[in-house]
Amino acid sequence: MPNAKTSSVASIVFTAFLLAACESRERTNAVSYSPAGPVPAEQQRPGDPNKGYEALLNAPYITCGMPYSAYKQTASAPEPMTLILGRPGRNAELPYNLTAYTTPKGVELVVNNCLSCHAGFFAGKLVIGLGNENLDFTEDRTAAAEGVGAYVEDEAEAAEWRRWADRIRAIAPYMITDTMGANPAINMTFALIAHRNPETLAWSPEPLIEPPPKSVAPVSIPPWWRMAKKNALFYNAEGRGDLARAMMVGAIFCADDVDTVRNIDAYAPDILAYFASLKPPPWPFGLDGKLAEQGRAVFERTCSGCHGTYGEQPIYPNLVLGLDEIGTDPVLAQHAVGGASDRFIAWFNGSYYGETARAAPAPGYFAPPLDGIWITAPYLHNGSVPTIEALLDSSKRPKYWTRSYESSAADYDPVGLGWRYTALGQGKAGTDDLRERKKIYDTTLPGHSNAGHVFGDGLSPEERKAVLEYLKTL
Repeated sequence: MPNAKTSSVASIVFTAFLLAACESRERTNAVSYSPAGPVPAEQQRPGDPNKGYEALLNAPYITCGMPYSAYKQTASAPEPMTLILGRPGRNAELPYNLTAYTTPKGVELVVNNCLSCHAGFFAGKLVIGLGNENLDFTEDRTAAAEGVGAYVEDEAEAAEWRRWADRIRAIAPYMITDTMGANPAINMTFALIAHRNPETLAWSPEPLIEPPPKSVAPVSIPPWWRMAKKNALFYNAEGRGDLARAMMVGAIFCADDVDTVRNIDAYAPDILAYFASLKPPPWPFGLDGKLAEQGRAVFERTCSGCHGTYGEQPIYPNLVLGLDEIGTDPVLAQHAVGGASDRFIAWFNGSYYGETARAAPAPGYFAPPLDGIWITAPYLHNGSVPTIEALLDSSKRPKYWTRSYESSAADYDPVGLGWRYTALGQGKAGTDDLRERKKIYDTTLPGHSNAGHVFGDGLSPEERKAVLEYLKTL
């Protein structure tokens, strides 16, 4: 697995506000919500997936980071499996989640890119577009960023390091999670928004609006290949409008003016086209074709109304289920539509991003497409269920559980479809070892509930077994 030193907090910005779709409109700071139910399609700008791949790996859409000289002194040599062949220049020696960037003043930096959160490993192979469910955001990153200053070599580098470290200091208190694997991108993006002028995007050392609460609702990172089917993105369909524009909101970590993000926006449709071109990896183990076909019939009778059908002519309904219907942990959705996030919605809609995109969350959660579902554990929007077997039978869901946080084939459960886990008799409160406590998923914590989505409880054991076999084929 990649060395932890090669990651920084900038990496998770791109997880937040992966919004959606369409036409240019007059910018407004109005706060609006969307209803639960079907999400209509909206037109998107065309893009070139090949150019998008190159931009994703090599373009500096994050424009602040660690001086290269400091990186060389503090980072271990990257493991071979973390290198992507064909990257040009300095990027050839950097791991997949880092990009080289030379500032207008000639300072060489190493900056994070989207793959820090949106690429994961399975059996020693990098899978681009797979959410990284092994990241650790349980600690404050400020001290680590400040410590880099000891390795900075000259005044110009010091200025760039200080700019980067100050951003981390400002947002670090809002991105500390209770559990490894949980991603705080939403909260961190809200913290960045609090420091930005919506019209000029200028950075303010002091917040311009009230920052978000420091408690972080956990989020499991969805795979990029779902973007080809969904009409709005994010778990609560918050994003409507021009997805290519909206998804690059992560640039506000460093971009201090509209011209900078406008340059990024020029190639954003190419990156979006690349996301939509991705296909999930095929099931790597044995398959019972006859049982899978039986499972297809059960799935299409009981599951396809929300999750769609698959095959040569797939149908995906783009359906948001209301909280009363889905029954899963409501914290994330309620926070978005209950007024607590109105100031951030208004900022987005009144900013450069809001010229062609809009934030309009719904009071519920998307029923996602299930392409490659076998490799996307853990499940539900908060990652509270370790396997699909437990998702289809709520009686099997552990109240407290832990896992290895590795991604080897031996850590995968090909029967239950998910990561092997250990059920525990106590939660975080009963564990003194800090290293072990952060690895415990405690479903009694706010935002961490594993309740809801009990639709599989009505299936017989034989039907569940058949559905599990069918899901391997998607």
